[in-house]
Amino acid sequence: MASFPAVLQSEWTKVRSVRSTVWTLAITFVVTLGVGALLSLLTNNNFDSFRGNSESPFDATGTSFSGILLGELAIIVFGVLAVGNEYSSGMIRVSLAAVPQRVTLLAGKAVVLGALALLVSLVTAFTTFFVGQSLLGTHSTTLSEPHVLRAVFGAALYLTMLCLFSAGVTAMLHNQTLALGVLVPFFFLLSPILSAVPKVKTLAHYFPDYAGSRMLLVYEQHGQPYGPWPGFLICLAWTCAALAGGALVLRKRDA
Repeated sequence: MASFPAVLQSEWTKVRSVRSTVWTLAITFVVTLGVGALLSLLTNNNFDSFRGNSESPFDATGTSFSGILLGELAIIVFGVLAVGNEYSSGMIRVSLAAVPQRVTLLAGKAVVLGALALLVSLVTAFTTFFVGQSLLGTHSTTLSEPHVLRAVFGAALYLTMLCLFSAGVTAMLHNQTLALGVLVPFFFLLSPILSAVPKVKTLAHYFPDYAGSRMLLVYEQHGQPYGPWPGFLICLAWTCAALAGGALVLRKRDA
């Protein structure tokens, strides 16, 4: 029986030895920061045009996180590849031979992926925030303002949970191509469309991406179904359900 620290060490070695997983984390940082910085600069230079006659408070934090949508895509791909590479290469059989306790194996993966995703997401969130605020000039905000620090941490937690959710779905499907074929259309096509359809948008408001995006709100918007903390709990529930489903399938199915 492999000890859990040994499983963690093995999973860490797998992640850092696969170039594609390292690159997807780097892309998460670059695109989130780059797009956020560009839009913050454009907003500052064209503030009156962008704001128009809007009476709602300007969300400087949300502006700096304008690139998080592309960051979501990269972190989803990371979660899929980190689990799916073993299935596509057949190395999962070697892993299961070394660690017959399948739930322990998946738990080790989840801990390593979650820790790595959280670290990268924290660096990404705080760097993106500070760079964005520096480019917003007189329209910027600070971490000491109400709810801003919570929103920055919320951005990091959101990306982390998306990574783990994607890893759980990949463990259920046992195929990284199929997982990407399900997750990418769901998050970037189905969910936005359903959110705009009056008869079903209430259901779409409880999808993990919508719920997680509430965590980035500094100002609660009128007409929104819930705020940041319920959004966190809903997104967390989706993440736990995906990982539990992955563990169940891993126990029941052959590699």
